[in-house]
Amino acid sequence: MSTSDTAVFGRTGLIAGMTAMGIVVLVSNIAVNYPINDWLTWGALTYPIAFLVTDLVNRIFGPGPARKVVYAGFALGVALSLWFADQRIALASGTAFLTAQLLDIWVFDKLRRQSWWKAPLVSSLLSSALDTALFFSLAFYATGLPWVTWAIGDYGAKLAMAAVLLVPFRAFIAVLPQRFQRNEPAADVAG
Repeated sequence: MSTSDTAVFGRTGLIAGMTAMGIVVLVSNIAVNYPINDWLTWGALTYPIAFLVTDLVNRIFGPGPARKVVYAGFALGVALSLWFADQRIALASGTAFLTAQLLDIWVFDKLRRQSWWKAPLVSSLLSSALDTALFFSLAFYATGLPWVTWAIGDYGAKLAMAAVLLVPFRAFIAVLPQRFQRNEPAADVAG
């Protein structure tokens, strides 16, 4: 890959990450209003994709560009959610999203040199716990809705999704050019 190809790959990758993040947040903020049962909403199945996006960007480009994707995804997701979803959910989601995603980036970066699966799995499990606690308490406290059981079900779904999403994480990394498969971020692309 030439230097100009690498720069295009970097810009395209970051823009794709930012767009994906905003869409995942919006879809999840709408889907959380639709319970599957007393323990689970549809948002529990869509939101973990945000951690996949963050972890892929972090693996390829490093924590700095991953934070840029999170900030842009946060701004786009909250703006769209304020327009298309309930305001309380949008604000709770924004708070939980930003806090949890920044924790995810930090934990992933600390574990990036270990086995390929450790960083995405551990960072997703820890940040999902924080996200779930913040989101459900802020979005649904004192509403009369069964938010505690939704939170428990949501976290269970996030645990399962963290394991399932290891498959696309590994597959995506495997098809990248060799220089982007390293456990070190591609600093020359991130700049």
